[in-house]
Amino acid sequence: MKIAVCIKQVVTREWQVRVNDDKTWVRDADASWELNEPDAYALEEGLRLKEQHGGDVIVISAGPARATQVIREALARGADRAIHVEGDHLATADAFVVADALAAALKDEQIDLVLTGLQSDDQGFAQVGVVLAEKLHMAHSTIIMEVQVASDKLKVKRELEGGWFQWISMPLPAVLTIQSGINQLRYATLKGIMAAKKKEIRVVSASAASPSRQRILSIYVPEKSKQTRMITGTPSEAAKELVRALREDARVF
Repeated sequence: MKIAVCIKQVVTREWQVRVNDDKTWVRDADASWELNEPDAYALEEGLRLKEQHGGDVIVISAGPARATQVIREALARGADRAIHVEGDHLATADAFVVADALAAALKDEQIDLVLTGLQSDDQGFAQVGVVLAEKLHMAHSTIIMEVQVASDKLKVKRELEGGWFQWISMPLPAVLTIQSGINQLRYATLKGIMAAKKKEIRVVSASAASPSRQRILSIYVPEKSKQTRMITGTPSEAAKELVRALREDARVF
């Protein structure tokens, strides 16, 4: 089985966000970066399926040169080789542009299964996986909590709302978007880190970008503010005014 896992480099959660001068994204040069957490679960699921059924795990990332950091990390965890679709514009591209770039790099790989994280920690639109499936003309399913492979078919468990789950069968090849928490993540060993240095990373220049269908107009860091309000009157009057303020002004109930 040949499994492709799509990974993304995102800003670390602990980093204090600094907005760029255009107010359209973060200041790239000042940021700290890490592997997108939902993609880490997709990678782990791909590695487990390889251990059960054999085959190869190929990680693919679309982004600027700095994305090599998370590609090396994925190789150290156990992926066999990697594809880096390199382009500075991909750092802030929408799902359609990213899916185009990934699909172009995967079209000749004869992939059996493509795994992505459910969504990215930065934009969180949860669109790349499903758009990629359409680009590759593959069946797809989302919010996956369990994967079973039998011959040329899949049986997957989807997480629904309200604590409900859904089991569905689908053919291969397919694209699945993996929910965080599906498994227990492994971490790179010293042996894995050393081995990653010798593994292939095929660098592909991103083709001319297709027109974006989404555009970020402005981003900003929420301003923290607080206000102290004194309620006067008798205890009975103060209690009534407090209830009214909580209901009508603060709208907490």
